[in-house]
Amino acid sequence: MELPSALRQAVDRALTGIALGDLTEAAALLSQRYRAEIRDGRFHLADDMAALAYLATRLPATYAAIRATMAAAAQLLPGFSPLSLLDVGAGPGSALWAAADTWPGLDDALLIEGSAAIRAQGENLAAASSVARIAWRPGNVPVDLPALFPPDSMRRDLVTLAYVLDELAPAARDLLVEQLWSMTGGLLLIVEPGTPAGWQRILTARGLLIDAGAVLVAPCPHAAPCPLAAPDWCHFSRRVARSRLHRQVKGADVPWEDEKFIYLAAARPAIAQPETKERPSRILAPPRGTGGRIGLKLCTPGGTVENRAFSKRDGDAYKAARRCDWGDVL
Repeated sequence: MELPSALRQAVDRALTGIALGDLTEAAALLSQRYRAEIRDGRFHLADDMAALAYLATRLPATYAAIRATMAAAAQLLPGFSPLSLLDVGAGPGSALWAAADTWPGLDDALLIEGSAAIRAQGENLAAASSVARIAWRPGNVPVDLPALFPPDSMRRDLVTLAYVLDELAPAARDLLVEQLWSMTGGLLLIVEPGTPAGWQRILTARGLLIDAGAVLVAPCPHAAPCPLAAPDWCHFSRRVARSRLHRQVKGADVPWEDEKFIYLAAARPAIAQPETKERPSRILAPPRGTGGRIGLKLCTPGGTVENRAFSKRDGDAYKAARRCDWGDVL
């Protein structure tokens, strides 16, 4: 997957003239913070160079993951066409670009981002977006949200929270999920790194949203307890094209990387029903096998995980299985 051309060009303009050595050093420091999931009260993107390093190395991957989760939700909610977006912890606006690409009718976006450095970059990039009305606001989460959105404020059709929960303490995560659900008019989408810890954060949010009356759209085909148990965990992957600068900054030769992520799409009942009554199974791992036999690991609507094999004797079911990939529905 690649960035939309307008976004790619805007990123290239932002990085023009920046010294490669400075970007490389900032990218290494940023990667250390993300991998260690450091919560020291400082923004990961605290300064201009960190923000530029993010554009060069992380934006393509986070965009790809968010775009993939939106595609999964759109597939199961073909009648859902959001006009308004709220993105909290917006970074450089990855979710804005992914949402506009998924739902071209989007015309009103409100983005909340506490880091002034990455917010400034996001505003510059957003000038090239097709979305008609885009507003940015400073704000930390979840402390500032009640002030930004007083009681009885207008809900947004689509609410997104991508790569944010890992930066918060557990109690703050729960409060934020509850706040965002109250602001969701249609669909709430949460994305986290595809690690065991990221999966656990998604499971906690999943339980809160089920208790609040949300309908799970994706990836879960059911609202029963997750059937996976450690050391196994639910996650997905998207292959991301690396630009020449991306490869130089990371010191990499391979022209692509795989972004592992986990997500949750939860909808208001009026939006999700009746479209989610007949739930397909979700493929939880890369398909196995070659030739005339394919094995799939499936999360089923019945709340179980099954390893199912398909051969040429299964006819249309085999043909459907051959077309599927990790993360698809069957």
